[in-house]
Amino acid sequence: MRPASQILSESFLEVRAKLLEVAATLDRIERSGSAGDALSADAEEQRAQLDTAIRILLDNGADRAERLQKLFSREYESNWRQEMDL
Repeated sequence: MRPASQILSESFLEVRAKLLEVAATLDRIERSGSAGDALSADAEEQRAQLDTAIRILLDNGADRAERLQKLFSREYESNWRQEMDL
């Protein structure tokens, strides 16, 4: 396993760019909402998921990626083939 300092050094610029992209998107959503463009019910649910994801990122622990994956994944359904017409 590589040292934590090396991982951070190698990933810092890429992660910083992704965080700036997230912040810019949230700013655009906020400005649009302030201009009177309310979110639809589906969009409200998506925004709530993003808020939950941000809270997960701020938590400690080595399982953040797993928790994010579960947040954005559907629950398993044994009849998924029928549901998706496969």
